Amino acid sequence: MQNPYPHPDHQPDRQPDHQPDRTGGLYRPPPFRPPQEPGATGRSRSRKQVVAGVCALTALAVIAAATGVALGVRENRARARALPPASAADPTKPLVAGWKTVVNPKHGTAFDVPPQWEVLESSVFSGHTDRKDPEKILIGHTAPAFYKSKWCSIDVDGDGQVTDVRLANVGTKGAAGAKDPADIAGKEAPTWVYAAYTQPDKSVVKADKPVEYTTRTGVRGSYVKARSTGVPRTDHCAGDGQAVVFGFKNSRGDLVSWDFYGRTGVPGAVDDALIMRVLSTVRLAGDPKEP
Repeated sequence: MQNPYPHPDHQPDRQPDHQPDRTGGLYRPPPFRPPQEPGATGRSRSRKQVVAGVCALTALAVIAAATGVALGVRENRARARALPPASAADPTKPLVAGWKTVVNPKHGTAFDVPPQWEVLESSVFSGHTDRKDPEKILIGHTAPAFYKSKWCSIDVDGDGQVTDVRLANVGTKGAAGAKDPADIAGKEAPTWVYAAYTQPDKSVVKADKPVEYTTRTGVRGSYVKARSTGVPRTDHCAGDGQAVVFGFKNSRGDLVSWDFYGRTGVPGAVDDALIMRVLSTVRLAGDPKEP
């Protein structure tokens, strides 16, 4: 269940510098060494790793996520119709009063998150590696936003080095090689769940069928929800998670995706309604610009 097509947001030839900053900071530039970090599963440094880098500046993002329960197609459409009309004239202005806007110039996209969320620089790349091969990135995205960066902390090896695990993560990525928005969503949603929560077990990951969806500003595409059931609670940070991926096209006609993933079944997890509300704000933000 690894990334089924080339990863446009990962540029192996550029070798970004990064290492985990266990205090939650994101800008530290030592030589490139994919760190072995616990994720939401926290089995060991080799069982789940989080890799993050920055195209030019450098950064690290240790990832964990948030949760929700699937909404029915009819309920989603009714919720979207209930939202007030919005204009994409100024994509940097939040569609939801008081929220923060996350802009990804590389893909020409934007979306909003609640004010409690941490918005990182657009050049930040955050993703997950294969526990069997730390050099291999399974999936990742850029311009991420995190919810509750220190939701759970763990010292996996008992060496005094504590890693803060985040409750929710959302961002945008390219999807070169995908056939259409539904293809993007159908392949990426279960990959996020597997990479973040269930490695090496793929059998506990299930995905719904693609659902056609139109955001408040008229961006049309398809989303898929995937989730895990039965991930062993090997430590206090481990457990199940889910992902929601929305595939669509940017102004240049390139296929891209908006990705949310997070823990499920824990107090304070992001609920289904909020996930869909964030998704509803996805919009185009001008023509894509290479960093």
